[in-house]
Parts: sequence; C-alpha cells; structure tokens
Amino acid sequence: MGSTPRRSRRWRWASLFGATALAVTAGGALACPAGAAATNVDFATHCIPPAIAGLPPIDGTTTANVAVDNTSPKVGDTVTVTYTVVTAAASNPTDLALPADIMTPTGKVTLGGAQTGDVTVAGPKKNPPVPGKAAFPSFSMTGTFTVTKAGQITLAPGDYNIHTSYIMELDTPCTVTNPPAPASETITATDGTPANTRAISLSSASGDPGASVTVSGSAFTPGASVTLAGRAGDTQTADTATVTANDQGSFSGSLTVNDKTTTGIVAYEGASWNADTGAGPAAYVVNDDTPVPPGSQKLTTTVKAGTLSMTQAGDAVALSAVDFGKGGASTGSLQTVTVKDFRGGPAGWSLTGKVTDFTGPGAKIDASRLSWTPACATKAGSPSTCNAGSAGAVGLTGATLASTPDGTVTGGEFTVDAGLSLDVPAFTPPGSYSGVLTLTLT
Repeated sequence: MGSTPRRSRRWRWASLFGATALAVTAGGALACPAGAAATNVDFATHCIPPAIAGLPPIDGTTTANVAVDNTSPKVGDTVTVTYTVVTAAASNPTDLALPADIMTPTGKVTLGGAQTGDVTVAGPKKNPPVPGKAAFPSFSMTGTFTVTKAGQITLAPGDYNIHTSYIMELDTPCTVTNPPAPASETITATDGTPANTRAISLSSASGDPGASVTVSGSAFTPGASVTLAGRAGDTQTADTATVTANDQGSFSGSLTVNDKTTTGIVAYEGASWNADTGAGPAAYVVNDDTPVPPGSQKLTTTVKAGTLSMTQAGDAVALSAVDFGKGGASTGSLQTVTVKDFRGGPAGWSLTGKVTDFTGPGAKIDASRLSWTPACATKAGSPSTCNAGSAGAVGLTGATLASTPDGTVTGGEFTVDAGLSLDVPAFTPPGSYSGVLTLTLT
C-alpha cells in the first residue's frame, strides 16, 4: 500500500514528460511572410517521443507549408525561408495541460531542381498553453540560403525536432517517412549581373597635343566593338577611336589625343559610356605647348603621381559571445581602414568586402548571416568625398564598404569603419567560430 502513491507519482511525471516532448511538434503560431504564396502539403511523419515518456513512436500525417520572401531571386541573392507546421502529426496525449513558451522547434527545408541541399530553420521559444487532449497549435521556423544556380528551385518541408524546456530538456524528432515530402513552393532564379572586370592600361600617362597613346584592354566581350575616348572630368571629348576585342576579350589600339582639357581615357562597349560595360578612366594629361611670349620665361615643375593604398588598424576582430539556445546578434567593430588616394587624375575608388562561412566545432554559420553598417570619413582638404556603402549582408559574394566617385580631380585620405553583426542560430553547437573577411580596394 505504501508504494502505490510513489508509483502513481512516477507515472504522472513520465506522462508529463511524454506530453511535453510531443508538444514540440507544435509551437507558437507565426504568420508567413507578407506576399508569400505558401501551399499546404500533407506528408507521412514518424515521431519518436523521448524514452522517459514510455510511449511508442507516433506515425501520422503532418500538414505544412514553406514560404519565401522572394520568388524571383538572382544568383547570389539571399532568400529567407519560413517553414510552418500547420497541423502536427500528434496531439497532447494526456489530460495534463502544457504551459506556454516551453517549445523551441528546429528543422530543415529540402531544396530540389536547379539547386539541391537542405536549409536549416529554427523557431522561437514561444507557444500558447496546450490543454489536455487538445490539438497542438501550429508553429513556424525560419532560415536563409544563398542562390547558387539559375533555374527553378523547389522547396519541400523536411524533418523537424521539438525541444522542450519543462522540468527536463527533451527532444522529439519527427522525420519524413518517405522523403522528400511534396514540394510546397517553387521559385525561379535568374543569373545575376556579372561583376565588371574590364580593365585598361596606357602606354603613357601624358603626351603633347596630337600625340597617340596605346590603350590596352582585357576582359571585354570577345569580338565586341570597343570605343576608346578621351575624358575631361565627367565629359567625353571629341577624341575617339574604335577597336575590336579578340577571342579572349583583349585588345590594343591607338588613340590620338588633341583636346588639352583631357584628364583621362576610357574604353567601352555600346553606343555610349556605361560603367557596367566599360573600363577607366585611366589618367592622362596633355602637355601645355603654348609658346612663351617674347621677353618671358616659362617656369615648370612636376607633381609626381602616387598610388592608391590602404592600411588596417589590425587584422582580428573579436565579436561578442551569444548563448546556446538563444543565439542572436554577435556584434563588434571592423578594424579601422585608412585609404590614401595619391594618384591624381579622374578615377575614384571602391572598397569592397566578402566573408567566408564561419566554421567551428563540427558546424558552420553561413556567411550570409554577417551584416555590416559602414561609415566613412574624409580628411579635410581632400578633393574627393568618401561615400559609405549600404548597411546589409556581406556574404560570400560581397558588398561595398566605401567608395569615391570619378571626377575632374580626385584623391585624398579617408578612414573607413563598420559595425559588424553576426546572426547566430539559436542552437549552434557551443565553441569558437571564425571566418575571414577579405577587403579589396580598386
């Protein structure tokens, strides 16, 4: 008789643990992204309660959908994915009510078609109370992936796990019985605009009026007609010539420069100058050959052109720590970069950066999760003005940190900074993670 109450209490605790774990197949209901067209799909699911629950596996049907924030991305874009379990495969099997905010779901979305792989998703620790014997509420999980291939990409709901923090820390994994599940969403990715790598060089940086300069170019469209032209600041002069790029996209042509106001030379494809299909300006100066009046003496001096360079205040940044199970923003500041443009001439500059994935103990944090907020200051007296890049993701493909525009006369000294923030997923395995941010000045 004396042992009966203890057995009864043990049964109630085991039942409670089982109900808590099963409830992880549901959580706080979250809406799909605005404008996203999510199609509900049904698929057979096999859920395994924790052993302490004393319950057999649950085989049932899950109704879910996958939504995206952009159905027509370009290669290189980051797409946000929302996986919503509308109806879980099981309900609360006991008469015991479950409290609010004890469930944290994680899972994956399966990509197919032009791009394959899995997208890791996670949801917040939020759910309404679940009465005994009641159906579990829906829950949503989000994640991101970078588009790497053009074409149609399907997204299907995949396995999910519900972690509960109520009396004990427990997991209930639910797997797709016959993977993959039906596709819930299809997006069409297109090729992004390729980076312009066209470049030119000159045989000389100056010449007398009427002298010819050899312009050499690379990375142009093979077989394209290329216009060579003089520039006076932001304006094209009347000095032009036409060459044809060879099968490798290279060329070498001669341009006769007469206009004494010339500050640079450009080369471009198409009917008119376009920075996306051209290169330059490369600095060029026309010598002043104006005759000296009788009884006068012409005095000359030379200002030597320097280089475009950058230095960093350091080569390491320690971002703030985040808690396992919570994740969130790991923040810090970029080591200050100093840019010195002592070239003279009309060309501005651009400072860009790209980052690798952050790798750690058996896991990684995607490069797309690093974002920055750039800032740029110009030293007094500098001809150019520094423009900070846009705040946003850095990623594998990179982003602009700072730049100065082309102009009649450019140059100066500039300091570039940025606030950094790495969005760490909630259940990233504990440990140290590191990635490499590479800055390129052109």
